[in-house]
Amino acid sequence: MQNVITLVANRNRTALSEDHLTAARTAARRAGAVPSTDTKTLARGWAAEFIADGATQLALIAALEDAPGLDGIDRAVQAPEGRRKQVLVSDMDSTMIQNETLDTLATALGFGDAVMAITARSMAGELDFIESLRARVALLKGYQATESMAVVMDQILHTNGAERAVKTMVANGALCALVSGGFTFTTEVVHAQLGFQEHAANTLEIGDDGCFTGNLTGKIVGRATKLEILDEMCIRQAVPRSGAAAIGDGANDLDMLTAAGLGIGFFPKPIVREQTRVRIEHTDMTALLFYQGYSEDEFAI
Repeated sequence: MQNVITLVANRNRTALSEDHLTAARTAARRAGAVPSTDTKTLARGWAAEFIADGATQLALIAALEDAPGLDGIDRAVQAPEGRRKQVLVSDMDSTMIQNETLDTLATALGFGDAVMAITARSMAGELDFIESLRARVALLKGYQATESMAVVMDQILHTNGAERAVKTMVANGALCALVSGGFTFTTEVVHAQLGFQEHAANTLEIGDDGCFTGNLTGKIVGRATKLEILDEMCIRQAVPRSGAAAIGDGANDLDMLTAAGLGIGFFPKPIVREQTRVRIEHTDMTALLFYQGYSEDEFAI
């Protein structure tokens, strides 16, 4: 059986070198594979890949995990076929943006520590996401909404490579959705900025006095909803789940990550790291493209 081993470096720290490729080939041999001597360079000093024949993905992943000489290098092991995905469902907070919007909102209102503690436990899978979301939103009751949301939007920081990754996939025919357990006041702006065609999130209820009521309106977007949206998009694109990519960092992303053909843990929480075979832990969102075999000269921006 053949697999593609893709290596991605953080060029701001250490360029991808022949030593990294040698270390990966040595690991592949230790797993029982025969690595090709041919290297496909996706971006010089940044990303490259080669074929390894004769070992399972799990064996290769384990060997690469333990390989000396690959510190700080992201890697993926995949079958050669069907790597370019026609659906992308992405989390927003701490994935496509570097913020946790509810934490930022609570901090602006003066009770960030209390909310951040709940958020951390929820993302780690220690609390039910929907229950913890309602508990955190309830703390917003009575606070002025418009000014608070504006403070959050002023602090939004896009993840490096996010716009490049999304717009390149869209340019190649993919349907991309930003699906968040956060809030629509953020996703409706961020999804357009990054090039997503669609978005879904939770809606904060605002009273006639312009203040948060402490409630949400409409359907709650959580772990199950993210998987439902991934399945709906696969149907619209006429592809199976294997034709989809999903990316996220927290426990409420796990259903879509484990269902998608390419499920990526992005700087994942421990519970996500344990359950995902493909991760981005050292580089940026551009790795989402490299893992699909895109080369730098194919990037849309």
